[in-house]
Amino acid sequence: MRHVETLLGSLMEAVEAPDSSGASADLRVSNADQALPSAFPVTDLAVASIANAAFAARRIGELVGLPDRSSIDIDARAGSLWFGFTIEPQGWELPPVWDSVAGIYPCGDRYVRLHTNAPHHKAAALRVLEADENRESVAAAVSTWDPFALETAVVEAGGVASTLRSRDEWVGHAQGAALASEPLVHVERRAASNRTAGNVDTAGSPNRPLAGVRVLDLTRVLAGPVATRLLAGLGADVLRIDPPVWNEAGVAAEVNLGKRCARLDLCDDGDRAVFEDRLAEADIVVHGYRRDALGGLGYDETARQRINPNLVDVSLNAWGHTGPWRDRRGFDSIVQIAAGVAHRGMEAYGSDGPTPLPVQALDHATGYTLAACALQGWAERLASGAASTWKTSLAAHAELLWPVADDVDLHSDFAALGDGDLAPDVESTSWGLVRRARAPMSIAGIDLAWPNGSADHGTSTATWSAPL
Repeated sequence: MRHVETLLGSLMEAVEAPDSSGASADLRVSNADQALPSAFPVTDLAVASIANAAFAARRIGELVGLPDRSSIDIDARAGSLWFGFTIEPQGWELPPVWDSVAGIYPCGDRYVRLHTNAPHHKAAALRVLEADENRESVAAAVSTWDPFALETAVVEAGGVASTLRSRDEWVGHAQGAALASEPLVHVERRAASNRTAGNVDTAGSPNRPLAGVRVLDLTRVLAGPVATRLLAGLGADVLRIDPPVWNEAGVAAEVNLGKRCARLDLCDDGDRAVFEDRLAEADIVVHGYRRDALGGLGYDETARQRINPNLVDVSLNAWGHTGPWRDRRGFDSIVQIAAGVAHRGMEAYGSDGPTPLPVQALDHATGYTLAACALQGWAERLASGAASTWKTSLAAHAELLWPVADDVDLHSDFAALGDGDLAPDVESTSWGLVRRARAPMSIAGIDLAWPNGSADHGTSTATWSAPL
């Protein structure tokens, strides 16, 4: 796993971690021979991303009494599993992750990927294609289009689509060029209006560094929920807010671990008032809407700072924060197609079609970076009172995969989640009992644990679990 140190250095530098220079001496990696098969060093990225968040968590622990330089252990196999799915249902079945017409379709001399998991995204694609809701009808319709024209038409109709591009094509694309000039993480700091506001004086303990810290979770599949899942595991009081009809049936049991999940309609005056109260009371907000989406509802960055000047504000965008695609909808699978990742996989394996990564690695890596940003931001609130804003993107994390590693294992025998990978305890969720894979990280002196199992959307009121 010779890429871990390089990747970890890049990630820690991006979040401006103060202990980045000595990180490798405190990191121990086990099961290093358990790597996912891929044209890219995906398991190295998993280990480095998780370790980056672990170092940020350790810093907060030290600020609230944890002994200096506790060791950090990352299990490479567990890290790879946590970049995929960690749960094994007991007596019930998970719903499909993908919608019935989502996927990759031949289109002219290329391929186009449609992301149709959200009903309104599916409706947009079917409307453009004038197709029925089945793969045969969609495939026939896609085959009649120019791939770039179809991509544009679906996006302009409010859907999500991407044409397969090579790495060279992406680098030469206007969005790829804009991305090349962006840092992995944008950070801005501002003096807090009241250094002791929020939970600065009372939150956290050496073994649960985020105990009592209030995290407002405004995220959707998949990177943001991964971030807030980890924050919950470190003790944070995480309140996830979704719109009235939003549903992530395929992944909710996976990522809603340890959270309260409520619904608010931000077009309703009463719900807006509740939302603004929760935002004012939060210590950290994590959001994954498009760059302009919250602004359209009246909650852009300026408004959030007005409501809560002390906030640690953490966000992601799919394609980056500059360039012509900065407001475009995007997901991990779509970014892989556009940014040359799936094209490189096709070349490496000699496949007939696009070959994506074996897991949604961009989502998960970005999720752990978001968690690291939130943790670094909270550490700075504890140390100096500074509030901060942090921004990153899925596409920026795709750039970490280049240049292509020269020692990847295209055909490793990495086994799927098995009984030996599972923690002994049974978790109760909104859907039934599950067993979950053992946590991939361990920090000496810190208890990473989720007292509550995964909850479905809308199962809680929009209040914190502990009284204010």
